[in-house]
Amino acid sequence: MEGDIAEMGKYIGAGLAAFGLGGAGIGVGNIAGNFLAGALRNPSAAAGQTATLFVGIAFAEALGIFSFLIALLLMFAV
Repeated sequence: MEGDIAEMGKYIGAGLAAFGLGGAGIGVGNIAGNFLAGALRNPSAAAGQTATLFVGIAFAEALGIFSFLIALLLMFAV
């Protein structure tokens, strides 16, 4: 009985940690959409902001990968 509750808690925790993947997708979409809006308003400045765009996307994706890692650790290592 107690092992079943611990197993259930492990899967609930992994599911909650997986919500970070959705947050990363929303973040990347927000970054790309705002870049596109700015690039369409001022095309001459868009070339200078592409490095910032890629850094922002990398940080958002890194948070999603960390969330996925926590979910896997909760499912298989705990």
